Amino acid sequence: MSAAASKHSFDRTLNSAKTTMVFSETLQIAMDSFRASKVRFLLTMLGMVIGSASIILVVTLGMTGKQYALDMISSIGPGMVEMQYVGGTVAGPNNTVTSDFMTHDDEAAVREQVPGIIGSSPMAEYHDSIGIGSGVTQDVMLLGVSPQYKDVRNLAILAGRFFDDQDASQHTKVAIVVEPLAKQLFGSVDNAVGQHITIRGIPFTVSGVFKQRVETFGMSEISDRTMLIPYPVLRYLTGTDVVKEIFFRMQNTAEVPRAAQQIKAVIQSRHRPTTVFNAFIMTGVLRIMAQIADMLTLVLTLAAAITLVVSGVGIMNSMLANVSARTREIGIRKALGATKREIRMQFLTESVLLSLGGGLIGTLVGISVPISVQLLTPFNLPFSWLSVIIALFTSILVGVVFGTLPANRAASLNPVETLKYE
Repeated sequence: MSAAASKHSFDRTLNSAKTTMVFSETLQIAMDSFRASKVRFLLTMLGMVIGSASIILVVTLGMTGKQYALDMISSIGPGMVEMQYVGGTVAGPNNTVTSDFMTHDDEAAVREQVPGIIGSSPMAEYHDSIGIGSGVTQDVMLLGVSPQYKDVRNLAILAGRFFDDQDASQHTKVAIVVEPLAKQLFGSVDNAVGQHITIRGIPFTVSGVFKQRVETFGMSEISDRTMLIPYPVLRYLTGTDVVKEIFFRMQNTAEVPRAAQQIKAVIQSRHRPTTVFNAFIMTGVLRIMAQIADMLTLVLTLAAAITLVVSGVGIMNSMLANVSARTREIGIRKALGATKREIRMQFLTESVLLSLGGGLIGTLVGISVPISVQLLTPFNLPFSWLSVIIALFTSILVGVVFGTLPANRAASLNPVETLKYE
């Protein structure tokens, strides 16, 4: 090795050792400063503790709310495709107008041509009054559906049973009553099962009571006055095979968008080109809900981050006071050969350690809450390590940004004037 190369290697090693020694000395001075003013620095760190914990808790609560909302919507049926007749009429002879509604045959055609369907049900709607005995009547909405409607719509049976294929094929006169209507007519859910009603003078037996697993706030075909009866029976009462909607359930949720297009194409091919049908799927709602929840979580996280900014102002004020209190010390260090860079690094290090210390404590507090809930309760709160990284990174950034001004002020002090400071 040449003499020049050897000297360069020696200088590099010496500079590295000097840098390590200076940094070690800076840390020691910072720790001595913290010990000298414990109460002030602990109060200053409190804002960082609250801010860091808030970020983690806000993200945790946002993820929990998002998961809860998605679970509720998923319970309606993410694998469901709902075909709706939108409109489309044509003028016939003598100015008559005919509508191009869907029929039960459309359902059968789709089942034959679209793979992956594990359940389907037509839905015909009919409004009428029912007799409950002793001349009492009640206006209700009758929905004619197939036995698979229960699984396709993921309904909960509260009492009794849902009608089966045998009931549908034999045109059994049974009715399934929604929970609010059962309580209104018969006093309770259990009392409703086995009761007799009449529809257009035909006796029916209430075989079960149901409810939707998720409150839809009037956004579904089921209302508080709904009764379900077998579709063949309703078709007999109305004298028509027209259906308002057809429900399909797919085996694979990932195939729902593709299946919806195929189902719509099959039904469209069986009707006039001007007739409009709509394929409604829950996957789109799930995606929108997830986006809304993510946006709300982001907004709340930014709001929590404001706490860290406010805490940064407190750190800056504390460090400025610290610079004023240690003016003579700064002058002595400069007189002994400390450079502006070393003075700046000293106070910047103290600011970062102060901010990071509060961030670490706040992070531990924020992590402990969801972990404690999971250990002590049956609830499972989702937890994101990304929120921990954000909280710690923000703490360091706050320390650097709000510690720069005090550090620059300390570094720019005049050594002669600082030695005269009392």
